[in-house]
Amino acid sequence: MGTLPFTGPRRTTPMTVANTGFMLDRLGRDCAPLQFIRELTQNAIEAILALPERTGEIVWDVDWNYHALTGVYKLCIIDTGVGMTGEEMVRYINQLSSSVHEQSHAGNFGVGAKIAAATRNHAGLVYVSWKHGIGSMIQLWRDPDTGEYGLLQFEHPDGAWNEQGQVEAAVKPAQIDQHGTMVLLLGNDLEHNTMEPPPGTATPSRWVGRYLNTRYFRFPDGISVRAREGWENPLSDKDRNLLRTVIGQQRYLEQHSQSHGSVPLTNAVAHWWILNDEPALSQNSGWIASSGHSAALYNNELYELATGRGGVARLQQFGVIFGYQRVVLYLEPQQEVESNTARTHLLLRSEPLPWAEWAAEFREAMPTEIKTLMEEVAAGAVSPDHRQTIRERLKRIMELFKLSRYRPNPDGAVTIDESSTSPGGTPRRDPRPRTGSGRPGGPGGRSGNVYALFLTDDGSPADPVRNDLDPKVQWISQERGTRVGGLLEDRAAKYHPEMNLLQINEDFRVFNDMIDRWTDRYSHVPGAREVVKEVVHEWFEQQLIETVLGVHALKDSPEWQASQVTSAWSQEALSATVMPRYHIDFAIGRALGSKLGTLKDRVS
Repeated sequence: MGTLPFTGPRRTTPMTVANTGFMLDRLGRDCAPLQFIRELTQNAIEAILALPERTGEIVWDVDWNYHALTGVYKLCIIDTGVGMTGEEMVRYINQLSSSVHEQSHAGNFGVGAKIAAATRNHAGLVYVSWKHGIGSMIQLWRDPDTGEYGLLQFEHPDGAWNEQGQVEAAVKPAQIDQHGTMVLLLGNDLEHNTMEPPPGTATPSRWVGRYLNTRYFRFPDGISVRAREGWENPLSDKDRNLLRTVIGQQRYLEQHSQSHGSVPLTNAVAHWWILNDEPALSQNSGWIASSGHSAALYNNELYELATGRGGVARLQQFGVIFGYQRVVLYLEPQQEVESNTARTHLLLRSEPLPWAEWAAEFREAMPTEIKTLMEEVAAGAVSPDHRQTIRERLKRIMELFKLSRYRPNPDGAVTIDESSTSPGGTPRRDPRPRTGSGRPGGPGGRSGNVYALFLTDDGSPADPVRNDLDPKVQWISQERGTRVGGLLEDRAAKYHPEMNLLQINEDFRVFNDMIDRWTDRYSHVPGAREVVKEVVHEWFEQQLIETVLGVHALKDSPEWQASQVTSAWSQEALSATVMPRYHIDFAIGRALGSKLGTLKDRVS
């Protein structure tokens, strides 16, 4: 007789956490190095919004009291929010997933600062908060003996030990009156200069302001944010040592763009801006993202920000091939969106954002203003068209771009039907004996799927292999303004399969070394360099086109996965393509001989 499920009164023993220190350290490794700035800033914003007037000030600064006493620079954040009592700080700061603010999967998790900040400040986060004019203090630290995180207990003047205590009004920051909070970041030891950014951080003299400007699209009305920069200069030097106002990307884009708009996509809206063509763009890069970039926008925050080479690659994926240094794209998901716990990425229906799908949709609905910008910039990419000459040459070997079918092991369990149009062939009955039951054929045939055994023998229509896939070619260079630093830097070319576009870097040293070599040989011919340049470009262009066409022939093979095809078209792979130069040098020499005359009588 079966056992009936228990239907009486039930109780649950709550799950507890063993070795909380290890768990916090592990979660902290998932956070971006500067994530703690966002977490503490967001806590300060929510503290201000808890006030009836919903207005206040947030300042990231040196703790000048600490510096005066010790000579060590320590970073702190000050807000004029609602503040906390000592008991509230003990309750909320010393419990993981606990917050004075309302928790939700789409909002405050109650773990951010504890994970992102505490794990990078083993010596402690000192919270000093005023509420109703009374100041209290706690210190969250990592015990060096046990490795556990918790509140450090203080010895009070009366000899008692406690994790909280009241503080004198003399240590109250100037911004705070009756309510507000200061969080002091001590780093990993008391000599740690926490005003210095983590290694590799951009613009180290103004790193906090830069991060906040590129993390927040805008701040709530009524809240001002400032951040210290140039703190090692004398305080009297107001031009270098100052508190700069943090404005967020929206205000900057509104002030420095010539046009903007939005494009509706599936489950998202693409907001775009075209920045003004002004010298200020490059000058502002130290404190804000002032040139082309992209990001995801959610709750007025920016996620997955892509700048530099990564930003160029993503903008080109969205079809912005030229003028990308002046285009900004923010993708705002519309449904079932939340961030991961570390707040490094957004999730749409619990999955990563579909950047590739959005890119394809945006290319189809490209705004006219961006098209016009690209056409203006692309005018500088015009170069002699080598396509017809290259096409005529490749006609003679076009059958080589129809690769023969891949043949498995001839001793395998199945044979390949040579007449099949599927990339790997379809299985047919093998005359050799076999064991087992079921229909003839095997998993190596149609799809490697057991349901392939039930496919009809009638087949389905197949597209013929195309031979007209030769890509559109654009030569780009910094001199003509069609390539900016960071794009194809010391790389030969980039292929955009979704647009069948091959961009070739005219500045690549392999091309220029070959041009210099033959220009020197024809130094006796006036104006030879331009002729040499066109011949060199033509033959290297053919070599790259052949690579693209050759990889296209591999594309439909089951032995070549999509990621492997992409790797074969990568910038590094295309650069490797042009490195063998013996045969191409010979071809260039023959072509130049017919154009500029033979070099037989000259020393090689």
